[in-house]
Amino acid sequence: MPPRPGSPLANTEFRTLWFAEAQSLVGDQLTTVALAIMVYSRTGSALMSALVFSLSFLPALAGALGLAQLADRYPRRTVLSIAMAVQGVFVGLMAIPGTSLPVLCALIVVARLAGGPAIAAQNALTREVFTDDDLYLRSQDIRGITTNTATLAGLAGGGVLVVWMGPSVSLAVDAATFFVSAVVVRCLLRPRPAAGDGSGTWFGAIRWVFTQRRLRVLIWLSWLVGIAVIPEGLVAPLAVEIGAGNNAVGWMLAADPLGFIVGAFVLSRWVTAENRRRVAGVLAVAPLATLALFAFHPSLPLVLLLLAFAGATGAYLITVSATFLTWVPNDLRGGASGVYRTGLRVAQGVGAGLGGALAQLVGSSTAAIAIAGAAGVVLGIPVAISWARVVASNRAN
Repeated sequence: MPPRPGSPLANTEFRTLWFAEAQSLVGDQLTTVALAIMVYSRTGSALMSALVFSLSFLPALAGALGLAQLADRYPRRTVLSIAMAVQGVFVGLMAIPGTSLPVLCALIVVARLAGGPAIAAQNALTREVFTDDDLYLRSQDIRGITTNTATLAGLAGGGVLVVWMGPSVSLAVDAATFFVSAVVVRCLLRPRPAAGDGSGTWFGAIRWVFTQRRLRVLIWLSWLVGIAVIPEGLVAPLAVEIGAGNNAVGWMLAADPLGFIVGAFVLSRWVTAENRRRVAGVLAVAPLATLALFAFHPSLPLVLLLLAFAGATGAYLITVSATFLTWVPNDLRGGASGVYRTGLRVAQGVGAGLGGALAQLVGSSTAAIAIAGAAGVVLGIPVAISWARVVASNRAN
């Protein structure tokens, strides 16, 4: 079926970017599971498995913050295709049977570092492709839905596929997805000159972003997600605490991304870009208020409903990230994208860690989630008010 008129998918360049990202997401799901299985089978150590997993996360932050500026200094199509090819090379080397653990760790670091400029270039290119705000926002809805669908697919079938194919073959498949994406990007995206002239300082985008009040408020709105993700880090003890058992862990992990997909679809289908900006502050507080309801010690069906609703309202994040990039000048969008992405990831990591510490302190996962939700509402309301003022000021101008 052809894309409906006015759909972002009617744009060939966006379809190219979307296809490349979808391929990489599916491959990365396989890689995450494959590395966990490979390392644990070799070492028998849960700690080593967790450390290697962290190596697939932490370098991505460094790449997003330190290397994202490449997407402003060089043509973005070139940055994206080369970065994808580099990831393919190093993931492919991981697939070689018998690769020593230290070498494997080094390969993970380099591959994930290359992901930083790739994502920055992709984000900035998408904003260049669409000059219409509504169309651009809907393109980000499609990306958000794709990301969460890939997460659900990974939760449902990633482990089965890796066990069936074996870790090495799974890593080789991921490498192949990067190479295919690099070729597709190179052939189907039109060439554009570098957005910046390279005269600015390396971290100039970071400094510029934090001088802009409206961008700071958007970043604060995104950081509230760090509290909203706390239940994800506590699903195992939470399942035991509510008497659901380990069989419910997968369902609980899937509830949030499933809700996000529904929320993104509803917003994309029936709410204009202007109205989405107006309600972004309210929607940012809604997931936190939902978590506060865990104080009533809900049963499994209600837990799933609460998590799904939190995920649905959490789709506000698409509006926040799209507005952020829209309000950044084109020659700074690569570096600014790295700032935004790094802050979001750090907030999520810190939030999950603090949630675990709080659960340990109070001796209850449900209580920890409820306390975090209530604290999030207290923190979120002033941010939502600040955002309402930004929107009003922007409309007045």
